[in-house]
Amino acid sequence: MTLIPATILTGFLGSGKTTLLKRVLTEAHGQKIAVIENEFGEENIDSDILVSDTQEQIIQMSNGCICCTIREDLRGALRDLAEKKRTGELVFDRVVIETTGLADPGPVAQTFFMDDEIAESYLLDSILTLVDAKHAAVQLNDRQEARRQVGFADQIFISKTDLVLPAEVDALMHRLKHMNPRAPQKAVHFGDVALSEVFDLRGFNLNAKLDIDPDFLKDGAHEHDHAGHDHGHDDHDHDHHDHGPEEHCDHPSHQNQHAGPGRHHHHDDDVKSFVFKSDKPFDARRLEDFLGAVVNIYGPRMFRYKGVLNMQGSERKVIFQGVHQLMGSDLGPPWGEQEPRVSKMVFIGIELPRDIFLQGLNQCLVA
Repeated sequence: MTLIPATILTGFLGSGKTTLLKRVLTEAHGQKIAVIENEFGEENIDSDILVSDTQEQIIQMSNGCICCTIREDLRGALRDLAEKKRTGELVFDRVVIETTGLADPGPVAQTFFMDDEIAESYLLDSILTLVDAKHAAVQLNDRQEARRQVGFADQIFISKTDLVLPAEVDALMHRLKHMNPRAPQKAVHFGDVALSEVFDLRGFNLNAKLDIDPDFLKDGAHEHDHAGHDHGHDDHDHDHHDHGPEEHCDHPSHQNQHAGPGRHHHHDDDVKSFVFKSDKPFDARRLEDFLGAVVNIYGPRMFRYKGVLNMQGSERKVIFQGVHQLMGSDLGPPWGEQEPRVSKMVFIGIELPRDIFLQGLNQCLVA
């Protein structure tokens, strides 16, 4: 049986997740979607598009879609749905998991890799994060959960941009880009977004495309010569404070009432990213040992990381990526004859010690 694609939809309270979901579910795209919801609040999705109001855990919708409320455990709900699909009791093409506004998407994503039964039935496609432009400053400044949701994203949708000035939207996008340069950003109005930007994004695929906004390497990413090679990095990321992963940002919004949503110079966000680049090949064994060590030590603080690597003795690219301590790698396509063999890596997480990472990666290069 082919794997069932799964999408995680996250975002802070009031950011428009339910609006987006309703649009996706009611649009006539011919796909049957199972939604796993773990916040049945005032705005639950079933209010106007379900056949009947019922206490059942799994509810069939009028358009053939399915809504499943989590009573206990995500794994149980996913197993349940997969089993019902196998037996023909339910018919659906894909699953969307809508998390609560306060949820950390990390453990949800890990479920798809750590649970063998889930991994045999589902393919995690991507994590979508909705950001509310009107309230982003307060949410990003005060709530680490909001910053985590940005850090994990494969795609960021910004809602309510019509309620703030264009300069504030630009500043917000700039701030988000420095937290997560690999997630494309798009302003959305009332959930109006093309299905192609929601599904089949293949954010967790091991492919040779490293999705970093090219401007990230130019804007505030200047080149320095370290140990004989260049690496790009972010210019707003010089101060390192070694907070634990659960500590909150020390810039509460009330201390910064005059800053707009993206006055990033006023905020040293704890969720940060940095990029490593080199035109020298890696020594495979040294790199494997180093990455294994940093993932072991810093894994809980590492949200998403990915690299397309030039390895000594290999004519093919090596691709790796990970979520927390879970890391996978594979051989990619051959390097093109005229293609410069440049390794690129991006790391996103909470207070990652960039200097330790960059120094260690330098030492893995073939001299």
